Amino acid sequence: MTGDSLATGQRSLGDPSVTYPLWPPLTSGCPRTSTAELAYPVEVDYAYDRTPDDLFSRGRTRKAGLDRWASLLPPLAVPTLGEGGTPLVEIGDGVYLKDESRNPTWSHKDRLNRCAVSAAVGVEAEGVVVASSGNHGASAAAFAARAGLRCVVLASAGAPPAVRSFVNAYGAVVLPVPWESRWPLMRQIVDRLGYHPVSNLTVTHTGHAFGPEGYKTIAYEIFTDIGVPAAVFMPVGYGELLFGVWKGFAELRRLGLAQRVPRMYACEPAAGGPLAAAVRQGLPAAVVPVGPTSAYGIACAVGGHRGLVAIRESGGEALLVSDEEMAAAQAELSRQGMWTELSGAAGLAGLRRHGVVDGPVVCISTSSGFKDLAVGSHGPEAVEPTWDAVSRRLRSAGIST
Repeated sequence: MTGDSLATGQRSLGDPSVTYPLWPPLTSGCPRTSTAELAYPVEVDYAYDRTPDDLFSRGRTRKAGLDRWASLLPPLAVPTLGEGGTPLVEIGDGVYLKDESRNPTWSHKDRLNRCAVSAAVGVEAEGVVVASSGNHGASAAAFAARAGLRCVVLASAGAPPAVRSFVNAYGAVVLPVPWESRWPLMRQIVDRLGYHPVSNLTVTHTGHAFGPEGYKTIAYEIFTDIGVPAAVFMPVGYGELLFGVWKGFAELRRLGLAQRVPRMYACEPAAGGPLAAAVRQGLPAAVVPVGPTSAYGIACAVGGHRGLVAIRESGGEALLVSDEEMAAAQAELSRQGMWTELSGAAGLAGLRRHGVVDGPVVCISTSSGFKDLAVGSHGPEAVEPTWDAVSRRLRSAGIST
């Protein structure tokens, strides 16, 4: 079942001396350190001393995508969909965009779900269940289909059209339910049907034990392209992406391939921001109210301890960005030919808010602009097919005729 994987077990982030076997994946966090008010996640540990010497060598012919890094990932039991290997595009002097919209379901979640759904295969689950109205649900449905598993998606009625199209195409069972009902229902599906949860089940966020390991591959890819940047700015909801990218660079340092880890900047919507609240209050995790925001993909009330670890260990910060700042960053990227979801532009918005960073900087764009809620809701008015009408429309767009 392990294949090329060097994974050896699970380790608590609440107390790193507390360890567990690799199987089964702990989908409700660390049972020994968690309390009724605070759940601590676990991470996967590896036999790092057995890492192939040439794993990060540019000259070696190897598999593509996540399979390239299989030795430092949990066992990959689901066949690839071509996830990973996304481009790193220079968008300014020393500023790069890691464009995760190029993944199979147009978001970074494909890296997570290759690992999380593989865990479902590993425990011989009947299917997977996910609470999501966005990228996570679309991706989980895709990898469940690839694995031959049933998938139940607990979603809201107002999911974006592109997400609904993805989920329906993959044959998932979609249950539109009120937001607050999703997690209790997911627990019942897990307990009654034996489905494997690939979403959070705990009071503060722990998520899936294996899933965030897939995000380490973003760090590996950045490293093979440009080395270690000075900083990485990324959209943050629950903090799994933040933790995974930090851990990937921390492993490179552990292996003696890098001398340092870049500073990690968590960019959250100003309407919420549980990670920023935890940093501000000196807490391991926080729960906050969430106000109105169009950045639905990262509008989280519940935080988790993973993000705090990444910020603390890297010397980074938690930044709050407004919808207006994200929209400006989204427009800036569009002018360079890249269309990102509003939530996905939070990383660049965070960089613009923070100001100049000395050294190469990477902003992670997590998802395609097709995933925004407003996409498909309106379009330009029809134009009469005469030169006078066309000319007027062109002039209104600033084009001389």
